[in-house]
Amino acid sequence: MAEVSAIAISVAKPGYEEKLAEALEGLLAPTHQEKGMLQYEMYRDVSESRCFVFIERWENEETFNAHCSAPHVSAYITKVEGWVESNKIHVLKKGK
Repeated sequence: MAEVSAIAISVAKPGYEEKLAEALEGLLAPTHQEKGMLQYEMYRDVSESRCFVFIERWENEETFNAHCSAPHVSAYITKVEGWVESNKIHVLKKGK
């Protein structure tokens, strides 16, 4: 299977920026231990401090899907309930 990339964009509700930032940072270490992870980096928009972007690369769609259902991701989703204004994930492949 081919490598996939993902761009995940989360926007915190006003007043929850730092709580969300801390929760998102908590995903880094366990995700870096996951099988198939090639790149997993967190960024914060310089002009919109409520916006966080993850740039991800995975060996294949299977390893990406495994990440999405990993226990630490499930725990994150529960923890941030009510803190997130919007969340969008774009899963990408190279070429046509």
